[in-house]
Amino acid sequence: MAEKQPAIDPKLLEILVCPLTKGPLEYNRERQELISRSAKLAYPIRDGIPIMLPEEARKLDDKEAAKR
Repeated sequence: MAEKQPAIDPKLLEILVCPLTKGPLEYNRERQELISRSAKLAYPIRDGIPIMLPEEARKLDDKEAAKR
């Protein structure tokens, strides 16, 4: 049986912003990432902790960045 990924605290998501653009983030539960569409980056969440370092983020391709 697959291990269920923990959800990020909604209150934390309300206060977190992209460190580059200061824009909003979207939570992707399946990939355990916080998405900054304006920066085209996906910040990883490891053991329930968002890693908000641009050098740790995954670059989004144009198709991913445009999704809503």
